[in-house]
Amino acid sequence: MIYISDKAREQVKRLKQDAQLTDDYFLRVGVVGGGCSGLSYKLDFDNETQPKDQVFEDNGVKLVTDLKSFLYLCDTTLEFSDGLNGKGFHFSNPNASRSCGCGESFAV
Repeated sequence: MIYISDKAREQVKRLKQDAQLTDDYFLRVGVVGGGCSGLSYKLDFDNETQPKDQVFEDNGVKLVTDLKSFLYLCDTTLEFSDGLNGKGFHFSNPNASRSCGCGESFAV
């Protein structure tokens, strides 16, 4: 399962509304090679699922990931911060052995 916090949910809804996306769009979460720790998170809106996609719904948000990314994202929570230390999405990933200072990449 992939989870989403209340603050992240509100920000996702706001971004969808600002982009004038319809309800058939969902949040695609993925992992790609790169970044200073070896793996990076990827977030995007999408409206087409692929055959091996893993589909979850948490806190009223549909989250979709490919099977390979799910191996790294299992039990991860998407968070959003708007505090003094920076604004943006970040992941609380129990599978990560380390992450970089910016929070956009990790290693397992």
